[in-house]
Amino acid sequence: MTHLITFTCYGCHLHGDPEGSVDRKHNLPGSPLVEPSPQRVSAERRLMQHPPYRMDAPRRHAVLAAIVDRCSQQNWNLLAAQVRTNHIHLVVEGAVRPERILSNLKSYASLCLNQIELDKPDRKRWARHGSTRWLWEPEKVSAAIRYVVDEQGERLAGLEAGLS
Repeated sequence: MTHLITFTCYGCHLHGDPEGSVDRKHNLPGSPLVEPSPQRVSAERRLMQHPPYRMDAPRRHAVLAAIVDRCSQQNWNLLAAQVRTNHIHLVVEGAVRPERILSNLKSYASLCLNQIELDKPDRKRWARHGSTRWLWEPEKVSAAIRYVVDEQGERLAGLEAGLS
């Protein structure tokens, strides 16, 4: 089964942010984003244990390499990836639930970042969960790949269907 998986960096998309955010009540395709709320952003910011995490080029490339490596180890077919400064989009085919893929890739990316020692090992890097969408039809898979590869702005660290 193929999935569109998205996860964000810690503290970069707080609920109520004017740039838009998604929560459990606003997470279906086409549904409206969470309404802007300075009070909600402020409340969430007070709960943060670390500053927001943003990835520079070395971090983005390390995360992409970790994702490619882990997908290969697990026999998951990585069709597209885009590692941005504050979030990651993936189209992955695998015989496990997308939540397991999401969790596994976040953990492995953190492990790889720890090994290159760009951050302290206890640094929070990822938001608590992420978005996992099942792509049931071939045209949905193609649309997701186009979204990940072509609709994220300038390519920072990404791949499409095995291209490096």
